[in-house]
Amino acid sequence: MNALFPTDAESVKLYRNPKSGHCHRVELMLALLDVPYETVDLDMANGAHKAHDYLEISPFGQVPAIDDNGVTLSDSNAIITYLADRYGDTADWTGRDSIEKAQIQRWLSVAAGEIAAGPCAARLVTVFGAAFDHDACIAKSHALFKVMEKHLDGKSFLVAERLTLADIAGYSYIAHAPEGGVSLEPYTNIRAWLGNIEAQSRFVPMVRSPIPVAA
Repeated sequence: MNALFPTDAESVKLYRNPKSGHCHRVELMLALLDVPYETVDLDMANGAHKAHDYLEISPFGQVPAIDDNGVTLSDSNAIITYLADRYGDTADWTGRDSIEKAQIQRWLSVAAGEIAAGPCAARLVTVFGAAFDHDACIAKSHALFKVMEKHLDGKSFLVAERLTLADIAGYSYIAHAPEGGVSLEPYTNIRAWLGNIEAQSRFVPMVRSPIPVAA
């Protein structure tokens, strides 16, 4: 148990869809910080995420959301930032100086931008049947991965020689990009980076979905 977690506190409740990379982002952070948590899988197909009680926790009706002993919060990047500050060594996760802080924030923006529009969206098409332009999502994914592959040359992690929020925010959808029809085979540095994250002692995986057969 994390020493920063009060011994008389209940576990953090993580409201999620187990196939959501945004939700896994939060679960991975909880696990790496060794914070006790329990998952609550929402029946989103039947509108559980739009129920009144859940909207009190997540006003936009989205997952993930957490209830940390009365502190409720939604949005995956906001949640992992909160968890790092509440239960971790904040500077290690969010940046030890102004340059690291800015670089980490940039990758959080990439997670909400290029990753969401690329590998996340491509996977939404194949796993959830979303009505996006799949070819465009795949093209955006490869454009992103070419930049990341170059950036990661000679690096173990995205910002520093340690895990930061940048890596947590980027991991899930990139690791599962093949489920959206986006191959990681050409990207040696990206695959090594994913392996470095997966080698962490408290790493928890996300449930796998089938990889689509190439046309």
